[in-house]
Amino acid sequence: MNKVIVFAGTTEGREICSFLKKYEIASLACTATEYGKCRIEEGGALTVRSGRLTEEEMEQLFGEEQPEMVIDATHPYADLVSENIRSACEKAGKTYLRLLRPSLAADPSCVMVDTTEEAVSYLAGTEGKILVTTGSKELAKFAELPDYKNRVYARVLPLPGVIASCAELGFDAAHTIGMQGPFSMDMNVAMLQSFHAEWMVTKESGRNGGFEEKIEAAKKAGVRVVLIGRPKEEEGLSEDEVKRYLVEKFDLSVKRDVVIAGIGPGAEAQMTLALVDACEQADVLIGAGRMTKAVEKYQKPMLAEYSPEKIYEYLKAHPEYEKIVLLQSGDVGFYSGAKKLQAVLAEDADFSVRVEPGISSLVYFCAKIGVSWEDAAFVSLHGQHCNFLETVRRNRKTLAIAGGKGSVREICQTLSSYGWEQIVLYVGTDLSYPEEQIVTGTPFELAKMEFAPLAVLLFENPNPEPEFTAGMADEVFLRDKVPMTKREVRNASLSHLQLSSNSVVYDIGSGTGSVSIEMALRAAQGKVYAIEKNPAAVALLQENKKKFAVDHLEIIEGTAPEALEALPVPTHAFIGGSAGNLKEILELLLRKNPNIRVVLNTVTVETLAEAASCFKKLAFEEPEIVCLQASNAKKAGRSHLMIAQNPVYIFTAQGGAKE
Repeated sequence: MNKVIVFAGTTEGREICSFLKKYEIASLACTATEYGKCRIEEGGALTVRSGRLTEEEMEQLFGEEQPEMVIDATHPYADLVSENIRSACEKAGKTYLRLLRPSLAADPSCVMVDTTEEAVSYLAGTEGKILVTTGSKELAKFAELPDYKNRVYARVLPLPGVIASCAELGFDAAHTIGMQGPFSMDMNVAMLQSFHAEWMVTKESGRNGGFEEKIEAAKKAGVRVVLIGRPKEEEGLSEDEVKRYLVEKFDLSVKRDVVIAGIGPGAEAQMTLALVDACEQADVLIGAGRMTKAVEKYQKPMLAEYSPEKIYEYLKAHPEYEKIVLLQSGDVGFYSGAKKLQAVLAEDADFSVRVEPGISSLVYFCAKIGVSWEDAAFVSLHGQHCNFLETVRRNRKTLAIAGGKGSVREICQTLSSYGWEQIVLYVGTDLSYPEEQIVTGTPFELAKMEFAPLAVLLFENPNPEPEFTAGMADEVFLRDKVPMTKREVRNASLSHLQLSSNSVVYDIGSGTGSVSIEMALRAAQGKVYAIEKNPAAVALLQENKKKFAVDHLEIIEGTAPEALEALPVPTHAFIGGSAGNLKEILELLLRKNPNIRVVLNTVTVETLAEAASCFKKLAFEEPEIVCLQASNAKKAGRSHLMIAQNPVYIFTAQGGAKE
């Protein structure tokens, strides 16, 4: 008793038989010929039989086997056989599934006919040799052509009976080609050229039947095609849909292998053999549009998608896909979506995941311009927050990927705005493609050019600055008459603030910006917001920002706390001036981040008292309070006098709920 009977006359039918055997579903595969039978691997839960069946014999078979379903995977042109299977299923009360081979659009240059008779009638009015690739079943009709023994070459299956029937029709050995397909485009071209054919007769046998290779070969060889259209439009399921039906019907636990693979810069020549092998074996290829376009040649089902969550949902909805390739740009280890994909799939035991690397566009780019990359710093300016100026400032070489319309121009304009004309910039776009472009110049020169959205950049800085060390002299800042936090207090305050490289900091009452500048240099990959209400101070802030090229310092003109409302959540805050709004400022900071770290400076006893009261009442841990009084030597004649600065009280408090 077999649960499934498959009429397996096609590549798709054989694939369904293999699927049923793999999951040990008791099945019977029926083929018309002994040759078809030998192409299906029998064993396990799969039995194979050969021989043509009438409708009555099919009905009898269904009665004996009592299958739960019958799958008709016969050839698209075997319309009579399909009708017999469908009718026998109706009479026996069995579920009938028609597996359809997807139809392909015919080339406009083809001569379209509906039947073999029409093809023969049309060719009777032509001259030139003909390659017939429709098999032996209807070959006798071509024997009606005048001078067919000289004009017609028949490509048929290499079976003794078939070759004998060709000979009986008058086709001699020179005009009979016994070969098993499908054939490559090059093989088809060679055959057409060797026979000096001017015509080829074929059927729209679909992708698995080698139809596309035939059409391309005919174009290359300069041969006209007579195309016999499919008998009629049918309703049915694709191979993948039949597999999905079987999975759901028999509640199969499908073993699913996922390959997350980098495609390299994009051109086929840069793809690894591991990727090629994975694509050839895949049931489905998934990736962003540019990635799927790069692997169209493999003619597999595709999904243009890059969201890990949506990809996971799609795969769960399509359990028929056992071998899955998820395509990533460049290499999987450099700002790639591979990490998120792995995390999402790792939560599901149905998926076994492996990762295949690709050639990074950065590596390719460096090879093209003849520059080594082992001593370069790496950043991404494509969908990532990055203070690239700081990286370029500190390194002799910086490699970056950039994306977004106008992004390269914006980068060049930023460099030029800070006067960094010593930088040499290499820009590569459309890498590995025929339209590849690589240009070199200063930021000022390249800011005038247009570039493709995606680019690889190399910044060469002949004079990189050493790593930042705390304690910048007061004299390096532009000051005028605006108050400034002196170096000794600035150092102590920033020490208590404990910034990291990616901190997000508010400098409230920033004055000239001496604290803001040092914050930005410490939080090199973070963000600093300088809040200042005095227009004169704001103007100095702008000048100091440009002087020190801290592009990630943003100046907010206004009064706290109102000016803070729309800003991103801070990790730290420095309060150098509160304009009488200290309590409101601290409340807002805690609302934005209950765990914020705050450092406050005050020189007046009134603010000292207010600060002590606020930190006690609000949700801060016990503050640390330091009174700092510094004196600086001043030369008086041959001696030095110590000139005292005003004492400064430094409060350091960590946000946190109180007991």
